[in-house]
Amino acid sequence: MLVLRSSPASPFGRKVKLSASILGLSDRIQIVDADTMNPEDSIRRQNPLGKIPALILENGEVLYDSRVIVEYLDHLAGGGRIIPNGAERFSALRDQALADGITDAALLQVYEGRFRPEDRHEPKWVDHQADKVRRGLDHAEAHLSQPGQNLHVGRIALACTLGYLDLRFGGRWRESYPKLVAWLADFEARVPAFAQTKISA
Repeated sequence: MLVLRSSPASPFGRKVKLSASILGLSDRIQIVDADTMNPEDSIRRQNPLGKIPALILENGEVLYDSRVIVEYLDHLAGGGRIIPNGAERFSALRDQALADGITDAALLQVYEGRFRPEDRHEPKWVDHQADKVRRGLDHAEAHLSQPGQNLHVGRIALACTLGYLDLRFGGRWRESYPKLVAWLADFEARVPAFAQTKISA
């Protein structure tokens, strides 16, 4: 049995869970919550960075981060399933990088509010990250928002990004990106695990 160390709110952990579901591997993975803020949690031994998600293989080896884990799961499922072969591979990986970058910028905004006292918040830093999110969503709205596309890793990552923005930012992105709203509704209808992995704030 593979063991996934993650947390319910992790968008990157959700990406792994959705990938496993699409690949038919969910029943081979045990999910064990991790507390990255707890110095006693074994995640710090499993991943020296203390970050999630981390996948513990049956031989005890640990894989991280989500991009590596998803590639491993695709390999386990026979390859070329959610990470295409050939030229399409690189566009899928690029789309994943875009979505992950949006998520990283959103996370940094959340961390600014969570880990710094209010009187020490740095508005320029927050605005800098928010602008990354805006530019990334602008690009996704223009280029990645056609419903009914193949479920490759870039689209899985994008769904998790939009889900995270719903969770932490009240879904405000929906007001400006109607094509992505429709795209996400189509994704959710096609991937039942998306609703099953949703959590409330």
